[in-house]
Amino acid sequence: MANASGFFTHPSVSSMRTRTHLPITVSGSGFLVSKRFSQRVLCSSLSSLDNHPSPSHYRPPRLVPSGCKLIGSGSAVPSLLISNDDLAKIVDTNDEWIATRTGIRNRRVVSGKDSLVGLAVEAATKALEMAEVAPEDIDLVLMCTSTPDDLFGAAPQIQKALGCTKNPLAYDITAACSGFVLGLVSAACHIRGGGFKNVLVIGADSLSRFVDWTDRGTCILFGDAAGAVVVQACDIEDDGLYSFDVHSDGDGRRHLNASVKESQTDGALTSNGSALGDFPPKQSSYSCIQMNGQEVFRFAVKCVPQSLESALQKAGLPASSIDWLLLHQANQRILDSVATRLQFPPERVISNLANYGNTSAASIPLALDEAVRSGKVKPGHTIATSGFGAGLTWGSAIVRWR
Repeated sequence: MANASGFFTHPSVSSMRTRTHLPITVSGSGFLVSKRFSQRVLCSSLSSLDNHPSPSHYRPPRLVPSGCKLIGSGSAVPSLLISNDDLAKIVDTNDEWIATRTGIRNRRVVSGKDSLVGLAVEAATKALEMAEVAPEDIDLVLMCTSTPDDLFGAAPQIQKALGCTKNPLAYDITAACSGFVLGLVSAACHIRGGGFKNVLVIGADSLSRFVDWTDRGTCILFGDAAGAVVVQACDIEDDGLYSFDVHSDGDGRRHLNASVKESQTDGALTSNGSALGDFPPKQSSYSCIQMNGQEVFRFAVKCVPQSLESALQKAGLPASSIDWLLLHQANQRILDSVATRLQFPPERVISNLANYGNTSAASIPLALDEAVRSGKVKPGHTIATSGFGAGLTWGSAIVRWR
């Protein structure tokens, strides 16, 4: 299992009558290492030495080291484009004011027949095509979102729409703008610890449905999109997810949230002429996004560099070995501040914020896909990526593209 610091522990292996403890240590990269192997690994999948061992001749399964790597990407955005000039028609703002403070000039917004599931399916299909993996070969679908079309999650709907005929496990991960990074970590855990081969990780959000479009402090920031990657098992020598660092701090919720709000019921349910007090519960919905921009900025420029430095240390890599810095696309000032603190040159920082705004869990895979398809990110390039946002949550990962 993985703890909050990015390290893995492994339960002992049980037989019918005995319990055998495997010799396990933890490496500085944040992944589990068996003492039987000298490599920098990693969680491992288990395979049995015997098909039908008798209880008296039972031998515990052996550890089979497994790595994982990113092999395909895809993205999708709604057709409706809203420019800063468009926003200036409904709130007191203008293009220069928004661009100077955020770096954003346009954003895409779900409208008409658009749906979050539809965007996610489109992005996932493109990722599968690039990876040359058929939908029936997917073992797991992870949908990283805070704005599903259904209260109970969107991942199973995506699995069905893609045509994953083997009914693979599909579930949502809710961690706001950190969601995609946590999805990568989860994919690695399933591959290294569960024997999964092909995992589809999708980041998709439609925050426009929870924006107060009369509040110029927040409505200028957010857009809708979806991005996806295929993470595939590989030989340990070819491992492409080097390390990670993940955290959360519930005390920061007051700075960024969209809380449940109760609506008024039409009347009180009574029994024998007496009201039943707080029953039945009032119907609920979510409020619009509430954000203290200055506090979120302070949090990001402090915690993100620390997290990235921790991930680099676990990977045993200097910052100079990183080809690209890919951050959650929240605000250009945050991107610039983090890059400056880590001494990353501006030309090695991936940014598409101007075109899409803050797309929450979609922002990292969307920017990655564009960078890959434009030829900027090439096979073998090492990427330092970090997501951060509501919760508060934040996490970083050091990965190699293909």
